[in-house]
Amino acid sequence: MRTGMLALAVGLLALRFLPELPPGGWLFAGAVFGLMCLPFRSYPLAFFLFGLCWACLSAQSALDARLAPELDGRTLWLEGQVSGLPERDDGVVRFQLEDATARRAQLPQRLRLSWYGGPPLHAGERWRLAVTLKRGRGLVNPQAFDYEAWLLAQRIGATGTVKRGERLSAAVGPAAWRDALRQRLLAVDAFDRQGAIAALVLGDDSGLSRADWRLLQDTGTVHLMVISGQHVALLAALVYALVAGLARLGLWPRVLPWLPSACLLAFSAALGYGVLAGFEVPVRRACVMIAMVLLWRLRFRHLGVWLPWLLSLNVVLLAEPLASLQAGFWLSFAAVAVLAWVFAGRLGAWSWWRSWGRAQWTMAIGLLPMLLALGLPVSASGPLANLIAVPWVSFISVPLALLGTLALPLFGLGDGLLWLAGGSLELLFRLLAGIAAWLPAWSAPALPWWAVVLGALGAALLLAPSGVPLRGLGLALLLPMLCPPTPTPPVSRVAVTVLDVGQGLSVLLRTRNHAMLYDAGPRYGEFDIGERVVLPSLRALGVSRLDLMLISHADSDHAGGALAVQHGLAVGRVLSGEASALAPELQAAPCVDDAQWSWDGVRFTTWRWREAPEGNPASCVLLVEANGERLLLTGDIDAAAERALLNAKRAVQADWLLAPHHGSRSSSSAVFLKTVRPRAVLVSRGNHNAFGHPHPQVLARYRALGVAIHDSVEEGALQLELGAHGGIHGLRSEPRFWREK
Repeated sequence: MRTGMLALAVGLLALRFLPELPPGGWLFAGAVFGLMCLPFRSYPLAFFLFGLCWACLSAQSALDARLAPELDGRTLWLEGQVSGLPERDDGVVRFQLEDATARRAQLPQRLRLSWYGGPPLHAGERWRLAVTLKRGRGLVNPQAFDYEAWLLAQRIGATGTVKRGERLSAAVGPAAWRDALRQRLLAVDAFDRQGAIAALVLGDDSGLSRADWRLLQDTGTVHLMVISGQHVALLAALVYALVAGLARLGLWPRVLPWLPSACLLAFSAALGYGVLAGFEVPVRRACVMIAMVLLWRLRFRHLGVWLPWLLSLNVVLLAEPLASLQAGFWLSFAAVAVLAWVFAGRLGAWSWWRSWGRAQWTMAIGLLPMLLALGLPVSASGPLANLIAVPWVSFISVPLALLGTLALPLFGLGDGLLWLAGGSLELLFRLLAGIAAWLPAWSAPALPWWAVVLGALGAALLLAPSGVPLRGLGLALLLPMLCPPTPTPPVSRVAVTVLDVGQGLSVLLRTRNHAMLYDAGPRYGEFDIGERVVLPSLRALGVSRLDLMLISHADSDHAGGALAVQHGLAVGRVLSGEASALAPELQAAPCVDDAQWSWDGVRFTTWRWREAPEGNPASCVLLVEANGERLLLTGDIDAAAERALLNAKRAVQADWLLAPHHGSRSSSSAVFLKTVRPRAVLVSRGNHNAFGHPHPQVLARYRALGVAIHDSVEEGALQLELGAHGGIHGLRSEPRFWREK
């Protein structure tokens, strides 16, 4: 049985690694072949094929349910019901719309919408909305968050921006009740920790600030502030322990067998907590795992601890094969597997404090390969922080928050308990802040697959029982993962990466021993591309220090992420075409006309229009030459600045040209392009941006001159090696079955 279940799990998990889905005919043939294997007792092969075919069919169904290409960018009137708990951040309301319908178009059943300056929305309301719809196209960068995979895993068929709307009916049903409860929780006096209380009770993390998230990430305690398997399992364990304790003391009714009662009540408590939290995918996954563990405890303990783990894995994936696209799925099952590997089958009893301490450091080692493989930061302070924070949240904050929520109808009692819960969370966050300042999180460069495999084997060896030979070899196997090889370009060459930052610009230039960032991406209110995209991409590419950050000018789409980059990495110096207009913390020096320097055989030259007015024409232009091949980075200069550059009699001929001002109509003049004579132009812009970049007339000029166009929207982050006289690589071309082509 275990072999068949393992084969089924492998087939279901294989979906995550497919570059593209097989055609329907192949899936049908695979299913038929699996059936033919059953009479010959080839159960592993049959179960593997069943799992793979079911996962592919489910994924294809989700792909087919996405917004039709002809509706991409169109504005339609549609109707639907608000689901989940809407979020309001910096004047923007973000929410999901279920059962969306339109008169003249077939729409996905689930949409994720944003309403800038929109009115308060509540779960359960029904609205008629004018929405500009978009296909779910995310930013594609080295080891960054894959928004398209997340959308597909949530079965969200499209995103959109609301232009107008009218409410058709008031909120009704359980969703409306949860929304009203959230508003009540956010209104209590709880040391300004109402958002954290709502996260623990309802699974709504929108009340946590960016500073809170950074703190939780640095200390490896993110799992504590959202309803995860740990919270649901804790409540189930407390109920089970209560019934078991009453039975041991002889206080449980003898007419009710205590073990079945304990299992039933524990699962009921977990299920009730899950419903309160909205029964999202992580909570459903936790409830399935708890059900399997309780069933194992009730009837199947003789079969060992790995059976419920494997059965839970298969049940979760059969119910939702796309769960394997989410990092939380891998981490939750890996965490349980690590604990089972460490504690199952050990001889002798351990004291509770020894078991608790061992659980923390073994989890840190056991999950390390998974965290690095998923491109997630690793908290060096995680074991210490969790050693304190897990029992604190589990036995103080969560019980107070749940009891306070239940007692809200009782005048004063519920508010008092929630006040205590907020105080406990405030003390915890202050303690975590001290730990984070001592040991912040660490992000490793992107790892080759062999380093991950060796690291996983090394972690398994280190955590094996003491009698297993060659345990010390595990540490050596971990080293390639902790100190991965970082490729660097040869002398006289530059590794150029035009990051996919939406409507903005950020270009990384790396020579043999130096690194430079040209612009740092945009920032929109609290949404900082520098923090969320640029920094993780730099770390994934092995950059730990910037010798220079050159901000072309002060517009937010170029300079918005600069502070986040400076806070996250050591930066030698900062230059800018509008140094005085940047944040004083950057300590930027002005870009000097005709400044030149050389790094590792690569020559850099800057230019700035001295008579330029403020804004785009003041952009600092950078010319990079490596082994006879040239790249011209132009910022947002317009046609007037282009004429000034040509009049300066500089050698501006370049093989690669960054499209001035994202391809704006006011730039890329014909005389400028004929003088530069690029063989390719690089366009950095946002999908369906409000400015219409790049302009059709500009694209026509490029094509008339035979210039190849490489667009970040179509190709993702763009990578080339200047000096090799080769081609360019767009990360979107890397095969992923869920990725928009």
